Amino acid sequence: MSASPPTAPEDHHDPLLPPEMALKAEHVGVAKATMDFWSLLALSVLAGAFIAFGALFMTVTVAGAADTLPYGVVRLLGGLVFSLGLILVVIGGAELFTGNNLMVMAWAGGLIKLRALLRAWAIVYVGNFIGAVGTAGLVFLSGHMNAGNGVVGRTALLIAEAKVAIPFVDAMVLGILCNVLVCLAVWLTYSARTVTGRVLVIVPPIAAFVAAGFEHSIANMYFIPLGLLITGFGDAPSGLTLGGLAMNLIPVTVGNMIGGGLLVGVVYWFVYLRNR
Repeated sequence: MSASPPTAPEDHHDPLLPPEMALKAEHVGVAKATMDFWSLLALSVLAGAFIAFGALFMTVTVAGAADTLPYGVVRLLGGLVFSLGLILVVIGGAELFTGNNLMVMAWAGGLIKLRALLRAWAIVYVGNFIGAVGTAGLVFLSGHMNAGNGVVGRTALLIAEAKVAIPFVDAMVLGILCNVLVCLAVWLTYSARTVTGRVLVIVPPIAAFVAAGFEHSIANMYFIPLGLLITGFGDAPSGLTLGGLAMNLIPVTVGNMIGGGLLVGVVYWFVYLRNR
């Protein structure tokens, strides 16, 4: 009887490989689906606020930059600083709707019921909305829009107007592309063993989606309400109204779910977990 070949001891500092990342994604999905209502809601409110902080950081960074820097450079700078939002979510342990689209891996594996999945998504979406809109309100009340002789406020208004002007189908496709990158960023964090590693894998995909102009539903819960506050909820010719907010969030949310849940979550489940 031949002896088994020796195996190298596991190094807990090595990054996880994709099959192990898939198992971790399932485990995370189960934990999220079974979390109690109030904890899930509180963590989702935090996540909405965290994404809003990233959006605020981006607005300040790009304000006035278009007059002196090339378009691509401005977009890149905005994307790099917007990464703060997902870094706060992941490292701080908050619950973000777009990242939680990866919970479909636990559902596809039969570890959670569809009802539990939809319950978690609904709670987190509402909590994200509360956190993002609440942060927009605080930012507006702080007088921050007057910074830079008003250039920050003008930039915030332009961003909001541009988002409500996107056609329905375009907004959905931009939402798909956005959440492919967001969920890939979250997926990559399952490989990292350290805080530094998680931060480093988050930044490139998030910077890419912002630079490309893709649409993130939770970020828009900050950008558009802030624009509404600046205009005083007037019937703006630009379409910056509550109806405009809804007509942006609906297609972008659907697109985010398709991009993150189907094109990332289901694909990785199919590759690594379906044969169990």
